[in-house]
Order: sequence, then structure tokens, then C-alpha cells
Amino acid sequence: MVETIVGCKWSLTVFQLLAQDINRPGEMVRHVEGLTTKVLNQCLKRNVEFGILAKISYPEIPPRVEYHVTTFGNKFMTILDALKELQQEIEAQ
Repeated sequence: MVETIVGCKWSLTVFQLLAQDINRPGEMVRHVEGLTTKVLNQCLKRNVEFGILAKISYPEIPPRVEYHVTTFGNKFMTILDALKELQQEIEAQ
């Protein structure tokens, strides 16, 4: 699971967007240059399958979908933050 999520170059970007309360796919694509809807949807789908994100679909026209970090996702992101800090320490040496 970790290899799949970290191996996707957009997963960490998606997590950063969610931390900024950008939780709708269209909004995510508009905020990140080079991110396509197709790639974003694949990334979001994998994160939902692993239980890191929750998908909420609203019964509206036009359809509205939002993604939110789950409790498990928060724990997972804590690990990613620790890895990022470790990487920064290594680079500082």
C-alpha cells in the first residue's frame, strides 16, 4: 500500500490540497498545473480503496463529489510527515 501511494507522484500533492481544504476534483485540477482529471481520478480511487480518503457524493445536479481524509488517513499522513522530516534531516547533514 505504501509503495503504491508514495509511488504515485500526485498522491502527496492531493494530500497537500486536502490539507488546504481543496476537496473537490475539479478544484484540485485547477490548482495544480500538469494534473489531469484522468490521473487525479485514478489517484483518488486508489486512496479511497486503501481507506486513506473517503468519497462523498451529493445527490445534486450537477453532481458534486468531495474527498476527505479518514481517521486512518490522518495516521498514514503522520507517517509521511515523519518521513519528510527525516529526509530533510538527511539533506541538512
